Amino acid sequence: MKTVRDVLRTKGNQVWSVTPDTTVYDALKLMADQNIGAVVVAEAGRLVGVLSEREYARQVVLRGRSSKAMPVREIMVSPVAFVGPQQSIEECMALMTEKRVRHLPVLENDVLVGMLSIGDAVKAVIDEKEFLIEQLATYIQRG
Repeated sequence: MKTVRDVLRTKGNQVWSVTPDTTVYDALKLMADQNIGAVVVAEAGRLVGVLSEREYARQVVLRGRSSKAMPVREIMVSPVAFVGPQQSIEECMALMTEKRVRHLPVLENDVLVGMLSIGDAVKAVIDEKEFLIEQLATYIQRG
């Protein structure tokens, strides 16, 4: 069973962050430039929220608000659901489903060490299943 640590080893642990006072527009620009769907919101080195494209769509666009002057703090998700590196991908997917989120910050000893997306989790599960299928096929062919 793959863990968050296994996924971060493969994908890397780069995490992009903004402050609560960053404008939503600037946070979106960062997400677009880095081709990511969410950023961590940190203040004084502490995780205080997450901003994703979903919050932008629901809290800004659909309400006819302007993202250029609005600070991230007004629409970020807080408190934040998070996971540790030792947790299984299955646990993460269950948490994502329960909390209806697509991104989970990864904390180890209260330090941000990565970000897990639903895409990362799905890829890890598929890779694990493909490996199992290959192993079973090899076993059957030898038997």
